[in-house]
Amino acid sequence: MNRRRAALALLSTIGPSAALAAEPLRVTIPQLSPSSQEHASYFPQLLRLALEKTQASDGAFEIQHYEQPMSGQRQFVELKNNGAINVIWDGSNTRREAELLPVRFSLLRELNDYRVFLIRRGDQARFRAVRTLTDLSRFTAGAGEGWPSTDVLRANGLPVVTSVNYEQLFAMLGARRFDYMPRGVYEAWYEQQQHSGLAIEQTLFLHYGVPFYFFTSRDNPALADRIERGLRAALADGSFDRLFRSIPSFRRSLDEIHAGRRRVLELELPPD
Repeated sequence: MNRRRAALALLSTIGPSAALAAEPLRVTIPQLSPSSQEHASYFPQLLRLALEKTQASDGAFEIQHYEQPMSGQRQFVELKNNGAINVIWDGSNTRREAELLPVRFSLLRELNDYRVFLIRRGDQARFRAVRTLTDLSRFTAGAGEGWPSTDVLRANGLPVVTSVNYEQLFAMLGARRFDYMPRGVYEAWYEQQQHSGLAIEQTLFLHYGVPFYFFTSRDNPALADRIERGLRAALADGSFDRLFRSIPSFRRSLDEIHAGRRRVLELELPPD
């Protein structure tokens, strides 16, 4: 009995704050599809690496995927309102940075700045004559509603048809609802393999700088700070580079960018 009283007394002196401190940080992220491509699984791997780099200073953590799929717009709303998830990764724009908290560390380096086109098989000849943005404006692009890249395309006078459903865009392209679908150079080859009847346009790059960040709620600066410190530690010790170069589509994309075979059309970012 005396031992039990002593233990209870010790717990009372420790207090609830110490007990809470022992709880691991729980981070909920969007669910990846079962057939998720290698570049999509890179982001949870990178998040884990960042949190591991800060584990000694900040404590244990757990990463869990939300059990239901979410559209990009739903992810944005849930994160903004401190809902079901507390970290996402995406391209940045003025609205996103005003309503969410960006972790200002480029997750994709230059890869997110170059876009190739998914087109219908048999349409390559139509694009060979494109030399300028004026030429390209005679075609209609397809993109996601709310994507930062959608604002960039429109700001440069390029017609865009949108969908809130990412997967639906491929069917819309096949059904001639639009002519091309600009995709990150690291995304396009996997997507083309999943959709027979589509091809990758061979002659053009769109180029514009859209940083690709982790985001947290603006009410969670501690998490954003921890992720940023972990990413910078991973960059300093080389583990970020090792993970980045372990992704085959990233290596292929860098080769494509540096090969110099494509005409580059420069886009201006929309004004703030």
